[in-house]
Amino acid sequence: MSEAAAASTTTWGMRLDAFLSQMDSTMVSIDNLSSTQLYGLIVVVTAVVSFSILGFGNNECEYDAVGELHKAPQQQTTTTNNNSSSSSKKNSSYNKRKEPKWFVLKYLNYVAALTFVASIGMFSWNAQAILKDPTTLLQFLMGWSVFLCYFLGFFGISFVDPDDLFASDNAAASVTTTTTSSTTTTTAPAKQQQQQPKKVIVPPAPCAPVCSDPKSKTVSKLGDLSHRSDDEICQLVLSNQLKDHQLESKLDTDRAVVVRRLVIAEKLAQVNCSGLENLPSQPSLDYSRVHGANCEVVVGYVPIPVGMVGPLTLNGESVYIPMATTEGCLVASTQRGAKAISSTPEGATCIILKDGITRAPCLRFPSAKDAAEMAKWVMLAENFRQLKKAFESTTSFGKLLKAEPTVAGRNVYLRMVCFSGDAMGMNMVSKGSLAVIDFLRGLFPSLELIALSGNMCTDKKAAATNWLEGRGKSVVVEAIIPRNVVETTLKTTVKAMVETNIQKCLVGSAMAGSLGGFNAHASNIVTAVFLATGQDPAQNVESSQCITLLEETNNNNGRNDGGDLWISCTMPALEVGTVGGGTSLPAQHACLECMGVAGGNREEPGKNAKKLATMVAGATMAGELSLLAALAANTLVQAHMKHNRK
Repeated sequence: MSEAAAASTTTWGMRLDAFLSQMDSTMVSIDNLSSTQLYGLIVVVTAVVSFSILGFGNNECEYDAVGELHKAPQQQTTTTNNNSSSSSKKNSSYNKRKEPKWFVLKYLNYVAALTFVASIGMFSWNAQAILKDPTTLLQFLMGWSVFLCYFLGFFGISFVDPDDLFASDNAAASVTTTTTSSTTTTTAPAKQQQQQPKKVIVPPAPCAPVCSDPKSKTVSKLGDLSHRSDDEICQLVLSNQLKDHQLESKLDTDRAVVVRRLVIAEKLAQVNCSGLENLPSQPSLDYSRVHGANCEVVVGYVPIPVGMVGPLTLNGESVYIPMATTEGCLVASTQRGAKAISSTPEGATCIILKDGITRAPCLRFPSAKDAAEMAKWVMLAENFRQLKKAFESTTSFGKLLKAEPTVAGRNVYLRMVCFSGDAMGMNMVSKGSLAVIDFLRGLFPSLELIALSGNMCTDKKAAATNWLEGRGKSVVVEAIIPRNVVETTLKTTVKAMVETNIQKCLVGSAMAGSLGGFNAHASNIVTAVFLATGQDPAQNVESSQCITLLEETNNNNGRNDGGDLWISCTMPALEVGTVGGGTSLPAQHACLECMGVAGGNREEPGKNAKKLATMVAGATMAGELSLLAALAANTLVQAHMKHNRK
């Protein structure tokens, strides 16, 4: 038989025997390798396999300027200046790279795990025979070494979601964002567990609804929009071809709300906020959320329209503020003030001066002498530490900051100031106050609790105590409005606004004997935001205490053409929270989400509530600015007659 014929008659069994013989010779060769050489071989093989799997992909993914993964090659536009179309083109550049074949790793992991388990089973089944055969034992040990390298190397990499893998990689990377106006470079630490969202400033639209200017007219050349889709109309508003306040005149009112929600959702996304999808636009209320928490003997609910003010540049970022109101022109007027404030990159600056909710129980003693002795005992620093310990034993977040006694005959009003985290804090401070009273009763047995709240707190009443000492968050906010913005947007002059504020808010309020009412209409904005965000609306009494000050700045340009307008609002008793009470209701929680302050801040308790207070103060200043301008220009009545009448 010839060699060719012999080769053609080779059976599969013969081929398998030849392969096993070759493997035996190979294993003998491997046995002759040193440990270093064997380890190097394993590393090389592992690297080659890993590179071949991870390095050659065929699915392209796109990464935007901040390193986010986009599976669909759709451009996302971000408006960074008044010319939105040009800036969108410049900011929609992407870096493309190929996506690894993650699915291969998934199946490879399964195969490796099953093979490893099978090898363990085989070894256990024939342990005695294998231990007596050095060659077979070496093969098992080498195989387990390979498995060990694999498991410690990248086992489980494909069991995580690829998007999460990219996100964790991007969180530790340096990110560079280039805009048409400036270049900002942000480097995130490699070990940072939670990347803080960057502050974003969105410039105001070239035109905004200004109800306090009755002469303003808007003319649209777009014609009938009823045949266009909601997304198309949304893009018209975003590109400033259509003003948001024109939607009701171009569409039916129901569809106008739908389109406007699309517009606001896009704007909120630009400032890293969301939640609008949870704000109902159709009549709905989950009564199970109300029972035992918000209302008793429930027969229904009263829907209140919610408008959105923004963007308002506040503390270096753009914010949007929801306002629930039935007063026509209020949201539009506040929006005009927000536009004027945001006309400069600096916008408004707000500072928290104090943060502490109060409770002042009325304690009665047999004599004025006994009352005075207790008051003097409380004022000693070492004794206050004992009160603090008793108070804080009742709460995880509450911290007793001060305890100030006021004596009136046989009565002592012990005003306790408590830090309450992100809660408004009335329940927290009340519970802690009871613990303090129990402690004091052990030292002063004649002490009698007349009322847990003795009205020196002071809650839901205008009081000099709050005006001078503060309650909740004490804040001050300021901004400088360029003179040309006062004239073009507010339709008046700097001198006229300063004079109006002096004669109205300062002299007029003083003549009326006002207590904390040295403002134009702070309560309007405070109440509207309170209703939208689930705050206690009755606390607008002290929260609306505000003094508004306007000044003309010095002119340093050498011309006698007047200076710019400086405005500030000081509000010593803003009582707000982002947890508890009405903040848990779906609609109110959604409004807080739109503001980026929903719930408690775990990393820094109290941060969300403080930010909410600054946003209330910023919106209040915007409302003050617009109303004072309307009064100075004498356009208030005309505006309401035009925009607030059916």
